[in-house]
Amino acid sequence: MKITTLRLSAACVLILGLQVAHAQAPAAPTFDFAKMRAEVDAFNKKPDTVGTGRYPALKEMVDSLPNHVIYRPADLSKLGNEKLGVLAWGNGGCAADGAGGRFHLAEIASHGYLAIASGTIQSGPGAPPKPAGDTPPGPPALGADGRPLHIPPPATKAALLTEGLDWALAENQRKGSPYYGRINPKWIAVSGWSCGGLQALEVAADPRVRTVLIHSSGIFADANPIPGITITKAALQKLHTSIILGGPSDIAYANGMDDFKRITSVPVFVANLDVGHGGTFLEPNGGREASVAVKWLDWQLKGDAQAAKLFVGPDCGLCKDRDWKVESKNLTANR
Repeated sequence: MKITTLRLSAACVLILGLQVAHAQAPAAPTFDFAKMRAEVDAFNKKPDTVGTGRYPALKEMVDSLPNHVIYRPADLSKLGNEKLGVLAWGNGGCAADGAGGRFHLAEIASHGYLAIASGTIQSGPGAPPKPAGDTPPGPPALGADGRPLHIPPPATKAALLTEGLDWALAENQRKGSPYYGRINPKWIAVSGWSCGGLQALEVAADPRVRTVLIHSSGIFADANPIPGITITKAALQKLHTSIILGGPSDIAYANGMDDFKRITSVPVFVANLDVGHGGTFLEPNGGREASVAVKWLDWQLKGDAQAAKLFVGPDCGLCKDRDWKVESKNLTANR
């Protein structure tokens, strides 16, 4: 199968705990830590959103899938005969906050998807109260090369994405499950933001996965500074599926574009929206990144020809949009 890559410029360590130590490769662009903290604090005070799709979404945790947060259409009966696609999500910074991308994931769910994020609800509505006197961490100390001097191990592992997929497909076959018969087992995707994007790439070789969405991420060419993350550029040769990947102001830009250049035997599409490393995840309904991600999933999983026009053809929507910078290799309208 072919690999098609869309790189969405802006998204990575938006770890609502501000654990910027897990940010992607060192480069000229840097975080304004105070600004990011203020934006995240404001984000945490906002209510959950239900998305703009036909199926208003909800966020929940269930006992049968610990250490995961689920985003799905609130009223599954409204699906009728339509099947759900499944998206397993790796959080920015590989954090354990499964609510960190809640606007983005609720938007995807509202269009007929079951999105499953690693971790628990640790921010925004439904999060437990913070202990008295608890203060968020300050910015990490950086070395002369711009890298953090100390990076703690990731709070989650790539295996959690696989656990989410296993659970969803089992629920699809379990009589009595609200998902019984409601999932198309061929409509499976993995996605992630920054460090979570590396986790998505780790599990992308799973034969059940039909497409991969990588937001502001990329594999390190040299030694990976994140403890516990061992993926190398060799993983790019194992991809069997389509992949959607920030702009020059995104600190993951160099790594992601290097990945793009190394993929030579399959079709590739790269689109950069230069909005910085934080992306559009804090914007209502996930902003432009979520909108593009939905179209990509609709095309790659459901074969939506109208959605494909955003990426290919004479009226390619992203190609004509001056806000986006795109590149492609051998991309066709076939998924």
